[in-house]
Amino acid sequence: MRESWDRMQRYFAKEKKEDIFILEPLDYHHIKHVMRMKEKEQIEVVIDGILYLACVQNIDEEITVRLLAKKEEHRKEKIKKVICIPYLKEQKMDMILQKATELGVDTILITPLERSLIKWKEEKEMKKIERWMRIVKEAAEQSKRLIIPKVIPLKETHPLENLKGLKMLCSTQSECKSLKKWMKTKRDYDTINMVFGPEGGLTKKEEEMFIQMGYEPVHLGNQILRTETVPLYLLSVLNYEFME
Repeated sequence: MRESWDRMQRYFAKEKKEDIFILEPLDYHHIKHVMRMKEKEQIEVVIDGILYLACVQNIDEEITVRLLAKKEEHRKEKIKKVICIPYLKEQKMDMILQKATELGVDTILITPLERSLIKWKEEKEMKKIERWMRIVKEAAEQSKRLIIPKVIPLKETHPLENLKGLKMLCSTQSECKSLKKWMKTKRDYDTINMVFGPEGGLTKKEEEMFIQMGYEPVHLGNQILRTETVPLYLLSVLNYEFME
Protein backbone atom coordinates (compact mmCIF):
# COMPACT_ATOMS: atom_id res chain seq x y z
CA MET A 1 0.00 0.00 0.00
CA ARG A 2 1.18 3.51 -0.73
CA GLU A 3 1.43 5.61 2.41
CA SER A 4 1.59 9.13 0.99
CA TRP A 5 -1.07 10.99 -1.00
CA ASP A 6 1.75 12.84 -2.74
CA ARG A 7 3.04 9.60 -4.24
CA MET A 8 -0.29 8.10 -5.23
CA GLN A 9 -1.34 7.89 -8.84
CA ARG A 10 -4.22 10.25 -9.65
CA TYR A 11 -6.99 9.65 -12.20
CA PHE A 12 -9.99 11.67 -13.37
CA ALA A 13 -13.20 9.64 -13.35
CA LYS A 14 -15.87 9.79 -16.07
CA GLU A 15 -18.65 9.17 -13.56
CA LYS A 16 -19.44 7.87 -10.09
CA LYS A 17 -22.07 5.19 -9.45
CA GLU A 18 -22.66 4.97 -5.70
CA ASP A 19 -19.21 3.93 -4.42
CA ILE A 20 -17.75 2.86 -7.80
CA PHE A 21 -15.79 5.20 -10.08
CA ILE A 22 -15.88 4.71 -13.85
CA LEU A 23 -12.57 5.55 -15.52
CA GLU A 24 -11.45 5.79 -19.13
CA PRO A 25 -10.42 2.47 -20.78
CA LEU A 26 -6.84 3.74 -21.08
CA ASP A 27 -6.78 4.36 -17.31
CA TYR A 28 -7.58 0.73 -16.55
CA HIS A 29 -4.79 -0.29 -18.93
CA HIS A 30 -2.44 2.14 -17.14
CA ILE A 31 -3.36 0.73 -13.72
CA LYS A 32 -2.78 -2.87 -14.72
CA HIS A 33 -0.02 -2.83 -17.33
CA VAL A 34 1.95 0.37 -16.69
CA MET A 35 1.72 0.88 -12.93
CA ARG A 36 1.30 -2.88 -12.31
CA MET A 37 -0.85 -2.20 -9.27
CA LYS A 38 -1.76 -4.89 -6.77
CA GLU A 39 -5.15 -5.90 -5.42
CA LYS A 40 -6.57 -3.21 -3.06
CA GLU A 41 -3.80 -0.74 -3.85
CA GLN A 42 -4.90 2.83 -3.18
CA ILE A 43 -5.19 5.63 -5.74
CA GLU A 44 -6.56 9.15 -5.92
CA VAL A 45 -9.66 9.83 -8.02
CA VAL A 46 -11.04 13.25 -8.99
CA ILE A 47 -14.55 13.93 -10.23
CA ASP A 48 -16.35 17.29 -10.39
CA GLY A 49 -13.34 18.96 -8.78
CA ILE A 50 -13.54 16.76 -5.66
CA LEU A 51 -10.67 14.51 -4.59
CA TYR A 52 -11.30 10.98 -3.26
CA LEU A 53 -9.25 8.10 -1.95
CA ALA A 54 -10.10 4.84 -3.73
CA CYS A 55 -8.74 1.33 -4.14
CA VAL A 56 -8.48 -0.99 -7.11
CA GLN A 57 -10.13 -4.40 -6.99
CA ASN A 58 -10.47 -7.40 -9.32
CA ILE A 59 -7.09 -6.50 -10.75
CA ASP A 60 -6.82 -9.77 -12.70
CA GLU A 61 -10.33 -9.51 -14.17
CA GLU A 62 -12.47 -6.43 -14.90
CA ILE A 63 -10.91 -3.78 -12.69
CA THR A 64 -13.17 -2.02 -10.19
CA VAL A 65 -12.25 1.30 -8.56
CA ARG A 66 -14.05 1.62 -5.22
CA LEU A 67 -14.48 4.74 -3.07
CA LEU A 68 -12.78 4.69 0.33
CA ALA A 69 -12.96 8.29 1.54
CA LYS A 70 -13.35 11.90 0.48
CA LYS A 71 -10.24 14.05 0.90
CA GLU A 72 -10.37 17.75 1.66
CA GLU A 73 -8.18 19.62 -0.82
CA HIS A 74 -7.42 23.17 0.26
CA ARG A 75 -5.27 24.31 -2.64
CA LYS A 76 -7.01 27.03 -4.62
CA GLU A 77 -5.59 28.91 -7.56
CA LYS A 78 -6.05 32.63 -7.04
CA ILE A 79 -6.66 33.59 -10.65
CA LYS A 80 -7.88 31.82 -13.75
CA LYS A 81 -5.34 31.73 -16.54
CA VAL A 82 -6.40 31.66 -20.18
CA ILE A 83 -3.84 31.39 -22.96
CA CYS A 84 -4.66 32.08 -26.60
CA ILE A 85 -2.06 30.33 -28.75
CA PRO A 86 -1.72 29.90 -32.52
CA TYR A 87 -2.05 26.64 -34.39
CA LEU A 88 1.42 25.08 -34.22
CA LYS A 89 3.23 21.97 -35.41
CA GLU A 90 2.40 18.85 -33.40
CA GLN A 91 5.55 18.68 -31.28
CA LYS A 92 5.34 22.33 -30.20
CA MET A 93 1.60 22.10 -29.57
CA ASP A 94 2.04 18.98 -27.43
CA MET A 95 4.72 20.69 -25.35
CA ILE A 96 2.57 23.77 -24.66
CA LEU A 97 -0.50 21.70 -23.78
CA GLN A 98 1.44 19.49 -21.37
CA LYS A 99 3.59 22.12 -19.65
CA ALA A 100 0.88 24.80 -19.50
CA THR A 101 -1.35 22.27 -17.74
CA GLU A 102 1.40 21.53 -15.23
CA LEU A 103 1.79 25.28 -14.68
CA GLY A 104 -1.89 25.78 -13.86
CA VAL A 105 -3.59 27.02 -17.03
CA ASP A 106 -7.40 26.81 -16.97
CA THR A 107 -8.30 27.27 -20.64
CA ILE A 108 -6.30 26.98 -23.85
CA LEU A 109 -7.84 28.74 -26.86
CA ILE A 110 -6.18 27.74 -30.13
CA THR A 111 -6.54 30.71 -32.44
CA PRO A 112 -6.14 31.12 -36.22
CA LEU A 113 -3.54 33.79 -37.01
CA GLU A 114 -2.15 34.99 -40.33
CA ARG A 115 1.41 33.75 -39.91
CA SER A 116 0.54 30.37 -38.40
CA LEU A 117 2.37 27.63 -40.28
CA ILE A 118 -0.41 25.16 -39.53
CA LYS A 119 -3.96 25.70 -40.78
CA TRP A 120 -7.03 24.13 -39.20
CA LYS A 121 -8.51 21.23 -41.16
CA GLU A 122 -12.05 20.30 -40.17
CA GLU A 123 -11.72 16.72 -41.40
CA LYS A 124 -9.05 16.13 -38.73
CA GLU A 125 -10.86 18.07 -36.01
CA MET A 126 -12.13 15.27 -33.77
CA LYS A 127 -8.89 13.28 -33.92
CA LYS A 128 -6.80 16.32 -32.94
CA ILE A 129 -9.13 17.36 -30.11
CA GLU A 130 -9.10 13.82 -28.68
CA ARG A 131 -5.29 13.85 -28.75
CA TRP A 132 -5.08 17.28 -27.11
CA MET A 133 -7.54 16.31 -24.36
CA ARG A 134 -5.58 13.13 -23.63
CA ILE A 135 -2.40 15.19 -23.24
CA VAL A 136 -3.92 17.72 -20.81
CA LYS A 137 -5.72 14.99 -18.83
CA GLU A 138 -2.48 13.05 -18.27
CA ALA A 139 -0.61 16.26 -17.39
CA ALA A 140 -3.35 17.25 -14.92
CA GLU A 141 -3.12 13.84 -13.24
CA GLN A 142 0.66 13.97 -13.07
CA SER A 143 0.69 17.50 -11.59
CA LYS A 144 -2.04 16.68 -9.04
CA ARG A 145 -4.66 19.12 -10.30
CA LEU A 146 -8.37 19.04 -9.55
CA ILE A 147 -9.44 20.15 -13.02
CA ILE A 148 -8.56 19.27 -16.57
CA PRO A 149 -7.99 22.45 -18.61
CA LYS A 150 -10.35 23.15 -21.48
CA VAL A 151 -8.82 23.04 -24.96
CA ILE A 152 -10.95 24.94 -27.48
CA PRO A 153 -10.00 25.35 -31.15
CA LEU A 154 -11.36 28.57 -32.67
CA LYS A 155 -12.10 29.23 -36.32
CA GLU A 156 -12.05 33.03 -35.89
CA THR A 157 -10.47 35.56 -33.52
CA HIS A 158 -13.61 37.54 -32.63
CA PRO A 159 -14.57 35.32 -29.60
CA LEU A 160 -11.45 36.68 -27.86
CA GLU A 161 -13.10 40.10 -27.67
CA ASN A 162 -15.76 38.81 -25.27
CA LEU A 163 -13.41 37.23 -22.73
CA LYS A 164 -13.87 38.58 -19.21
CA GLY A 165 -10.96 39.72 -17.06
CA LEU A 166 -7.55 41.22 -17.67
CA LYS A 167 -6.35 41.16 -21.29
CA MET A 168 -2.67 41.00 -22.23
CA LEU A 169 -1.08 40.87 -25.67
CA CYS A 170 2.47 39.56 -25.86
CA SER A 171 4.27 41.95 -28.20
CA THR A 172 7.80 42.29 -29.59
CA GLN A 173 7.43 46.09 -29.77
CA SER A 174 9.96 47.61 -27.35
CA GLU A 175 7.99 50.83 -26.90
CA CYS A 176 5.15 49.12 -25.01
CA LYS A 177 5.25 48.45 -21.26
CA SER A 178 7.49 45.76 -19.86
CA LEU A 179 5.80 42.82 -18.16
CA LYS A 180 7.15 43.92 -14.77
CA LYS A 181 5.79 47.48 -15.06
CA TRP A 182 2.50 46.29 -16.49
CA MET A 183 1.86 43.83 -13.67
CA LYS A 184 2.55 46.50 -11.04
CA THR A 185 -0.42 48.48 -12.34
CA LYS A 186 -2.89 45.58 -12.17
CA ARG A 187 -4.89 44.75 -9.07
CA ASP A 188 -8.11 42.97 -8.13
CA TYR A 189 -8.71 40.64 -11.04
CA ASP A 190 -9.70 36.99 -11.05
CA THR A 191 -8.90 36.09 -14.69
CA ILE A 192 -6.02 36.94 -17.00
CA ASN A 193 -6.25 36.32 -20.74
CA MET A 194 -2.96 36.17 -22.67
CA VAL A 195 -2.56 36.27 -26.45
CA PHE A 196 0.59 34.91 -28.13
CA GLY A 197 1.67 35.13 -31.75
CA PRO A 198 3.00 32.40 -34.07
CA GLU A 199 6.59 31.83 -35.17
CA GLY A 200 6.57 34.89 -37.45
CA GLY A 201 4.87 37.05 -34.86
CA LEU A 202 1.57 38.90 -35.10
CA THR A 203 1.05 41.15 -38.08
CA LYS A 204 0.62 44.88 -37.47
CA LYS A 205 -3.03 44.53 -38.45
CA GLU A 206 -3.55 41.75 -35.88
CA GLU A 207 -1.86 43.74 -33.11
CA GLU A 208 -4.14 46.70 -33.84
CA MET A 209 -7.16 44.41 -33.87
CA PHE A 210 -6.32 42.94 -30.46
CA ILE A 211 -5.66 46.39 -29.01
CA GLN A 212 -9.12 47.47 -30.21
CA MET A 213 -10.49 44.39 -28.40
CA GLY A 214 -9.01 45.71 -25.16
CA TYR A 215 -5.74 43.75 -25.06
CA GLU A 216 -2.78 45.70 -23.72
CA PRO A 217 0.56 45.12 -25.50
CA VAL A 218 3.37 44.00 -23.18
CA HIS A 219 6.96 43.07 -24.03
CA LEU A 220 9.15 40.55 -22.22
CA GLY A 221 12.52 42.24 -22.64
CA ASN A 222 15.29 42.16 -25.21
CA GLN A 223 15.42 38.40 -25.64
CA ILE A 224 13.28 36.92 -28.40
CA LEU A 225 11.80 33.67 -27.11
CA ARG A 226 10.48 30.76 -29.12
CA THR A 227 6.73 30.61 -29.65
CA GLU A 228 6.41 27.54 -27.42
CA THR A 229 8.52 29.13 -24.66
CA VAL A 230 6.61 32.39 -24.20
CA PRO A 231 3.33 31.08 -22.67
CA LEU A 232 5.28 28.79 -20.33
CA TYR A 233 7.48 31.69 -19.25
CA LEU A 234 4.46 33.89 -18.51
CA LEU A 235 2.62 31.17 -16.60
CA SER A 236 5.74 30.67 -14.48
CA VAL A 237 5.90 34.41 -13.74
CA LEU A 238 2.25 34.39 -12.66
CA ASN A 239 2.81 31.38 -10.44
CA TYR A 240 5.65 33.20 -8.73
CA GLU A 241 3.65 36.42 -8.45
CA PHE A 242 0.72 34.74 -6.72
CA MET A 243 2.64 32.18 -4.72
CA GLU A 244 1.46 32.07 -1.10
